[in-house]
Amino acid sequence: MSEEKAGAYEGRVTWVEGLQFVAHGQVSGAAFVMDGDPNHGGLDSGVRPMEALLLSLAGCTGMDVISILRKKRQEVTGFWVNVRGFRAPEFPKWYTRIELEFVVRGWDISEQAVARSIELSQTKYCGVTASLKSEIVYTYRIEQEPVR
Repeated sequence: MSEEKAGAYEGRVTWVEGLQFVAHGQVSGAAFVMDGDPNHGGLDSGVRPMEALLLSLAGCTGMDVISILRKKRQEVTGFWVNVRGFRAPEFPKWYTRIELEFVVRGWDISEQAVARSIELSQTKYCGVTASLKSEIVYTYRIEQEPVR
């Protein structure tokens, strides 16, 4: 059984200089750069850690939703998730509220299928959602493709 299936994830974040770090995921083998604001010693060369958390949430739930929509045989031609986080003013400045907007484009997209896919992601499948103590709210928008 792979580490991912067993529930164990590992990685390494290596300091480069200033506040720049390179994050390496062991399961995927992928890497990305995190960095801080130049006013605080960063080089402004990568995503901020809290920004990465927001993007991880959008990616996790987006993967769930598109997967479920495919299983529901929805003809999706475009899909994205807009995400916005609101942080507490005091340290540790955690996200107090996160807003997700799912945009689904396609032919004859069922509103019921979209709503249910998002609900399943948010209440059952997305591990990032389950890991956050933030209030997470969502909306969706369907952009129907013109008749073929």
